[in-house]
Amino acid sequence: MLARDWGRRLDPRPQLTRRSLRERADRLRNRFFLILQCGLFGALAWVIAHDVLDHPQPFFAPVTVLVTLGLTYGQRLRRVVELTAGVAIGVFIGDVFVHIFGTGAWQLAVVVVCSMCLAVLLGAGGLIMIQAGVQSMIVVILVAPPGTAFSRWLDAAVGGIVAIIAATITPTSPIRRPRVKAGEVLTELSDVLAETATAVRRRDQDRVDTALDRARDSESMLTELREATAEGIAVTRQSPFRRRHGPSVVGIADIQEPLDRAIRNLRVLVRRASVAVWVGELVPPSYLDILDDLAATMGEMATDLTARRDPEDSRDALVRIARRCSLASRRTSLSGEVIRAQMRSTVVDLLMLTGLTYAEARGQVPARAEDLDD
Repeated sequence: MLARDWGRRLDPRPQLTRRSLRERADRLRNRFFLILQCGLFGALAWVIAHDVLDHPQPFFAPVTVLVTLGLTYGQRLRRVVELTAGVAIGVFIGDVFVHIFGTGAWQLAVVVVCSMCLAVLLGAGGLIMIQAGVQSMIVVILVAPPGTAFSRWLDAAVGGIVAIIAATITPTSPIRRPRVKAGEVLTELSDVLAETATAVRRRDQDRVDTALDRARDSESMLTELREATAEGIAVTRQSPFRRRHGPSVVGIADIQEPLDRAIRNLRVLVRRASVAVWVGELVPPSYLDILDDLAATMGEMATDLTARRDPEDSRDALVRIARRCSLASRRTSLSGEVIRAQMRSTVVDLLMLTGLTYAEARGQVPARAEDLDD
């Protein structure tokens, strides 16, 4: 069995599981608007350069749109402007050099070096520097028809302007996506806690180990949340049509730290539950009942976040769970006490998601039963 597990882990071939297919479908859905933008605005740039400016082969107009929009997914306007500048620099230097010295191997080398050096001197980053070199190389390789000198630079400029306009037209999905991702993270944590409680009750080692694997995998979901939040903030700052959504996205950014701590606490909890099942340690049924209630409360918070509601309504339920943790019997095993301690820490993290500061959240979790109010 161990050999089979190790073989599966070392197998480099992608596993087309139902989950991986769903993730790919979600990725396509999230990026479909970008793909549609590339196609439609690339065609628009070609029409402007071909029909309005009367350029017979406006190659660089749609290419500039595709390159700038496609390589700036999630960063949009600022990166579009930077990449447009890089493309324009490369095409312009290539056009000038070919017009004076013609084409050939040495011309290609000189043009690439000059365009990349100029991009660096103008303050461009690595990606823009490479784009300048690539575009100048294409200009040297593709000889312009007679009488069309410098038209390719104008095509690149047209494509860049169209890309800048396209970058300001942004769907609401980058605004909604951080809350949806935050809800997905909480939903996963809720499911893991519920599975852990069931596995400990049934002394099911395979089930609790599966829950532990899911708890470890939740770190990747947090990474996706960070990326989605960064994208949403960039959109609200750079698109004039979405700036009013800025506070909502920034609010999700503020909960990432307590959510990260909640994930870490949950991993410790589930790992200790796995040990308890393995060695047969006692975990009081009251602890498992609290785990179930904590999982249910996290599920309610996930629903609120996804529906763009602040999860403040769950605060009272979390405080009641904290009091139960403090009143719970201490006659248990080491694993049981670790589980109880991690539940208390997780409650503090979740209270911060409801809008409390760390000091306020910690104050809602009594250190001892004697600290409880009558």
